[in-house]
Amino acid sequence: MLVATVAFALVNRGERGPGLMMKAAVKPAPRNLDDPAKKDIAMRLVSSAENSSLDWRAQYGYIEDIGDGRGYTAGIVGFTSGTGDLLQVVRRYTSAFPGNGLARYLPALQRVDGTASHAGLDPGFPAAWRAAATDQVLRSTQDGERDRVYFNPAVGQAKKDGLRALGQFVYYDAMVMHGPGADAVSFGGIRATAMRRAKTPAQGGGEVAYLHAFLDARTAAMRTEAAHEDTSRVDTAQRVFLRAGNLDLNPPLRWSVYGDRFAIAK
Repeated sequence: MLVATVAFALVNRGERGPGLMMKAAVKPAPRNLDDPAKKDIAMRLVSSAENSSLDWRAQYGYIEDIGDGRGYTAGIVGFTSGTGDLLQVVRRYTSAFPGNGLARYLPALQRVDGTASHAGLDPGFPAAWRAAATDQVLRSTQDGERDRVYFNPAVGQAKKDGLRALGQFVYYDAMVMHGPGADAVSFGGIRATAMRRAKTPAQGGGEVAYLHAFLDARTAAMRTEAAHEDTSRVDTAQRVFLRAGNLDLNPPLRWSVYGDRFAIAK
């Protein structure tokens, strides 16, 4: 009897019960960046900027000194010997697999933390890193540190600020490059600068206006370092998606970084 009453009411309004229900079911809810498919897009976007490749899974063994004053940069999000996160990766890897080929470099990684030095790491550490990166334990360790230090905090803060998938990615990419600190050129400082210029959606502000303010603050922070003065990962990638109104970061996506063109098909 209740079903008949509801159906009668819908017909009286010129609507069809089953059709209305089907129409509502067709449109999926927007997905956050921690959805597996969205997260894979985020990893490919970062890899395009960090490694000039969309194949982020091929970057576990990546290692070089890019001349940014942070020593060796390695792995899927560019853990560095000069900022301590590479040290943490090797520590956690060694805890899980004590006999690994990187364990003997732990004292040297501790000594060079905070510097650009390779002391105690050359000449063997790069080759040892590449060899260890074939081990699924090190790969899982890199995944875990990426999520613990960068991805989860960035996405969590973006959700609190009322940002959708694009804004969550904007935060994550900034966290990867600048680190989670509170000084002016770290993620926390960049966010604070943006919030002085625009309100977050959670504060009642417009999402597009706030993200432009954040990207303005981010590019200013990037230009303080010679190694990061090319801001194309913002200007011809994230800003492109924002100007297109693609706040849910839905493919197809087309962008360029450092002059290289990339695309993710729908």
